Amino acid sequence: MSDWSQLCTDGVVDHDHSRFVAPLSRPQWEEISVMDERNTPMRTYQVCNVMEANQNNWLRTRHISREGAQRVYIEIKFTLRDCNSLPGVPGTCKETFNMYYYESNNANLWFIKESQYVKIDTIAADESFTQVDVGDRVMKLNTEVRDISNLSKKGFYLAFQDLGACIALVSVRVFYKKCPLTVLNLAQFPDTITGGDTALVEVHGQCVNASEEFEAPKMYCSADGGWLVPIGRCVCKPGFEENKDFCQPCRPGTYKASATDAYCTKCPPHSSSPQEQSIECTCEKGFYRAEADPRSMACTRPPSSPENPISTVNETCVTLDWSPPRDMGGRGDITYSIHCTKCSGDARKCTPCGSSVHFVPRQYGLSSATVLVTDLQPDSNYSFTIESQNGVSDLSPTLRGTVVINITTTQTVSVVLKERRSKDSVTLAWQGPERPNGAIVEYEVIYYEKREQNYTVLKTRSNMMTVEGLKPGTTYVFRVRARTDGGYGSYGGEIELETSHEGKKMNKSFCISVYRILLFVLRHCGYIKAKQDPDEEKMQFQHGRVKLPGSRTYIHPHTYEDPNQAVRDFAKEIDASNIRIERVIGAGEFGNETRSIYVAIKSLKAGYSDKQRRDFLSEASIMGQFDHPNIIRLEGVVTRCKPVMIITEFMENGSLDTFLKKHDGQFTVIQLVGMLRGIASGMKYLSDMSYVHRDLAARNILVNSNLVCKVSDFGLSRVLEDDPEAAYTTRGGKIPIRWTAPEAIAYRKFTSASDVWSYGIVMWEVISYGERPYWEMSNQDVIKAIDEGYRLPAPMDCPVVLHQLMLDCWEKGRSDRPKFGQIVTILDKLIRNPASLRELANSSEWSVGQIEHSDPSTPEFSVNTVDEWLEAIKMGQYKENFSSAGYVSLESILYISIRYRTLVTHSSQMENSKGQHSQ
Repeated sequence: MSDWSQLCTDGVVDHDHSRFVAPLSRPQWEEISVMDERNTPMRTYQVCNVMEANQNNWLRTRHISREGAQRVYIEIKFTLRDCNSLPGVPGTCKETFNMYYYESNNANLWFIKESQYVKIDTIAADESFTQVDVGDRVMKLNTEVRDISNLSKKGFYLAFQDLGACIALVSVRVFYKKCPLTVLNLAQFPDTITGGDTALVEVHGQCVNASEEFEAPKMYCSADGGWLVPIGRCVCKPGFEENKDFCQPCRPGTYKASATDAYCTKCPPHSSSPQEQSIECTCEKGFYRAEADPRSMACTRPPSSPENPISTVNETCVTLDWSPPRDMGGRGDITYSIHCTKCSGDARKCTPCGSSVHFVPRQYGLSSATVLVTDLQPDSNYSFTIESQNGVSDLSPTLRGTVVINITTTQTVSVVLKERRSKDSVTLAWQGPERPNGAIVEYEVIYYEKREQNYTVLKTRSNMMTVEGLKPGTTYVFRVRARTDGGYGSYGGEIELETSHEGKKMNKSFCISVYRILLFVLRHCGYIKAKQDPDEEKMQFQHGRVKLPGSRTYIHPHTYEDPNQAVRDFAKEIDASNIRIERVIGAGEFGNETRSIYVAIKSLKAGYSDKQRRDFLSEASIMGQFDHPNIIRLEGVVTRCKPVMIITEFMENGSLDTFLKKHDGQFTVIQLVGMLRGIASGMKYLSDMSYVHRDLAARNILVNSNLVCKVSDFGLSRVLEDDPEAAYTTRGGKIPIRWTAPEAIAYRKFTSASDVWSYGIVMWEVISYGERPYWEMSNQDVIKAIDEGYRLPAPMDCPVVLHQLMLDCWEKGRSDRPKFGQIVTILDKLIRNPASLRELANSSEWSVGQIEHSDPSTPEFSVNTVDEWLEAIKMGQYKENFSSAGYVSLESILYISIRYRTLVTHSSQMENSKGQHSQ
């Protein structure tokens, strides 16, 4: 309710006669004392000259200060005699009077011309009285309110004009309106006088105690004295929380770190706040909080020592493995550092190893519990201290968790003593180490053509060997090392030997298909026949790395100081003379993809920089580490001549998105699920290797002639720089918004869980046959929609279980999304239970949980063989067709292509034709 302030209150009953002045002709207004209904004296100004014509009686106030108000209100109370109740009055009797004002800066005016006044209004009575009323002392009081707007001078005078009425002016009250003092959104707004007419007055608020502006607070004071349109707000400072209209300090045991937090929060584990007004909680003794840790995070401590250290000595290299600490200190940012010392024979004098020893992938800040140490001195003692660290280790004054491993390297084979050469063989003999580290188990001979880099490894227990099957007139490089129970020693010095010449022969022409050329290259990358002892064995050795079976962890090429070494380690070098480009099939960001019959070649454009070459070959270094049927296979690289090339297997049907658009609606749901299963299997393999793809999309999935889908394109950082269609710029670079998880967009947090989000988009692309995710929405609209909870609807004819799996992949919380291993399991169950794919998303609500946790009492449709599957889908008449075509397992039917389906249809037509003919 607005506050009404008076400028002049009840001026007419003031005993000061100078307040009202009658400056004009007499007889005029008279000041008379009367008694009200409660017998209280009341002063009035009266005039009743109704018997005489041409009346013009004036009464005005003294100067009234407006006190800053632009609009003031005048409330008058008066009585008026009914002209009909006055006997014998002429027709000039009036029942109205006029009210005027004059605005002036002069407070001492005694005379104002009639023409200078501004008329406010003519005032008429709602109730008039008669002589009978006066006798009965019933006074009918009238109240009228008028206003004056747009005042600008210091004050004004009010005047009342009588033109022949019988009236008594009982009260005159002059006032203005204001918006009252108030507190809103922790901002105080003072008493504010309203503006003129309907103008709004903008008022800026002041933040209350212990608060600060979050957004400048302001409101508007309306002409009626009400507050309107609150904008902005104040927030309590750190250490204070809001309590209605003020800020109160945080209680002991609580804290508030940021002004934007609404309320004080209980201290996180292992911390406390004994005082009021705490902006953070102090960690308990032995616990710490890193500078980058949020104040809401529990205090943590350094980890304990690594456990179960194991060393594997291999000549002058050693592989160190260990288990993570039992106590991680409450953190997940565990890393390891290796400290190396070389010790003398008596183990009393140890010195740091120095820069001559190398660590792969690095010496400090290791994220995995393994490291390879190379370039150690032979026959030497080393001590390695493995230190576990986390984000608060540097804050702890106590010793960190460490474990020590002591190893001894082995000696090398001294020298080759004897050799015998012919046109296609070489015989070698050598002496063993002078002081071997244990009994010698075997010797290893490695050799290669001097102009090649493809090694062949032979093993023998003897100290002599004849290597056969060599090329005439060719120089070979040989090296020998010994192995004891303690591991391999280092290689002896290189020996170069040239086989005898047998006369020049014309080189074979290689004008054949790339497929045969590739077979030739791969054959020469293997082994050359040699005369061996019965116990000799061979193993493939490429660029200094032995390829061992079993699971591995992905190694990022950037961990190598020399990127070329990563290429040598993971990719096979192919002689460019053995490659013939037949037809261009596409262009990439670095160069052209070329193809022959069975391989595809990506080449680096001319004029490239060193960085472009490194980035280009890093993709080969990545691909070379993968070996899975659903990951594109690297055949090799060409780096020793121009153009630089990456050679991969050829996928006949190209990218998945284009392939699906071309064959819209031509596949069964089982076939689409089979494609998705293959992609999920490949991603599970990558996830198990701790590799995050970052750009999983249908455009980066390749399809071969058997509908096998393979994950490709491992050059994300390079591709996105030149892909404005799919990319969106953030502070960290460009990312494909439509396929990327929210946390990767907001915080660039890429994990296997963010790959799962992208896989859900790929599922949507596959079921919709290559439709563009989110259609024509802009990238900004996509980000906003996802943040508000929007998810892509089910494509047309999409089984409800598949759409539910997509929604599971699009859970906002990373930990709530399924793992790729779980996705593979779910898709396998769907393939074995085709009935679960019949219910479409637009007909009912299902959950993937129905597949994994179905009611045992409900009959389940499942199959275990191809024959059962064909019977279940009413195609039992084609059992022989599938069997003769080699489809005898459920896994094999996932990759049936269109032509096989056509073959079945054709066979059916043939059988029908035969039947009609026999009839």
